[in-house]
Amino acid sequence: MTLPSSFEDLIAEANSLNLYRKLIIQLNKDLLLANVDLEFDEETLPTSLKLVLQETVFHLIQNKFSDYLNLLYQVDVSEKKIRSLNGEDLVKLSEDVTFLILQREWQKVWYRKNSSPS
Repeated sequence: MTLPSSFEDLIAEANSLNLYRKLIIQLNKDLLLANVDLEFDEETLPTSLKLVLQETVFHLIQNKFSDYLNLLYQVDVSEKKIRSLNGEDLVKLSEDVTFLILQREWQKVWYRKNSSPS
């Protein structure tokens, strides 16, 4: 599996495989398990998904850092990838982390679809 390199590519691939809804379900599941007070409707538009998740990540970084770390752990975002990000600009950092979260959630959904018997 080649991971999408941009948010737009990720959404295009999820839509082409009819897995966008499952991506939201997986994200909601991990947000709940991480005790983050956020749940997306399954009909949420991709732009809204990205914006609201990014605002939440930004808020967690600034105000609830342990909850932020818990979310990264729950989603299973690579620590190496997180450490490689530039943390000087919190807006840019929250955007990059949001993409890594969605990328990891996409990986889970894609593997589940492609490893289950048809």
